[in-house]
Amino acid sequence: MTKPLLELIGVEKSFGPNHVLRGVDIDVAPGRSLVILGGSGSGKSVMLKNALGLMTPDAGKIVFDGEDVTHDQGKEREAMRARVGMLFQSGALFDSLTVWENVAFRLLNADKMKRSDAKDQAIETLKKVRLGASVADLRPAEISGGMQKRVALARAIITKPDLIFFDEPTTGLDPITADAINDLIIEQVKALGAAAVSITHDMASARKVADEIAMLYEGKIIWRGPASEIDHSGNDHVDQFVHGRADGPIQPAL
Repeated sequence: MTKPLLELIGVEKSFGPNHVLRGVDIDVAPGRSLVILGGSGSGKSVMLKNALGLMTPDAGKIVFDGEDVTHDQGKEREAMRARVGMLFQSGALFDSLTVWENVAFRLLNADKMKRSDAKDQAIETLKKVRLGASVADLRPAEISGGMQKRVALARAIITKPDLIFFDEPTTGLDPITADAINDLIIEQVKALGAAAVSITHDMASARKVADEIAMLYEGKIIWRGPASEIDHSGNDHVDQFVHGRADGPIQPAL
């Protein structure tokens, strides 16, 4: 069995009296896709920020490629982030930059690559997400929401990362466009052999992109298993969430 690339072991995080993460344990190996489900306020975003080093856990540890990176700062933390891609929930493209400058943001700013080389690499990467060179000099506002998501995916994969985080990758998209984005995510993750961690509410997306699915509830992983078993989890919380029912142990956040 391939050893995990990323592990969260007993991770806890509180904000004052609000105990958001209560001992989260997850791991994902290269070439595997883990989808994490959870309702609003379940701690998904806080977990992601701890994994990325944007927050430091109160307890527990983050292990990346066998190294404890929980308290890494500076160059050590940057070395990890250089191997990680991120697709943000809203795409998070910079309005003031062109499409190619968005895709090549890391190459231009962290790697100090020549603009001409960075543009060439950005255009090559745009082709991987089915976008032509004709969009390279446009601004994000000049392209559709689905195209913006593809640009964001191109930015996430341009450095050929070992680990990619997807934060609600299909939010705001119609079902057909969402399915096309899911196809591209699967294709690119497989091409890179990367480990992938996705956070989503979208069950169609979860079923499609996941090898395994885990559910985060009240700061803990309460179920994990193969995506094929999600309808037979034997867990009332998971069952309620998967089928979108108001009645059940999870109270709607009204």
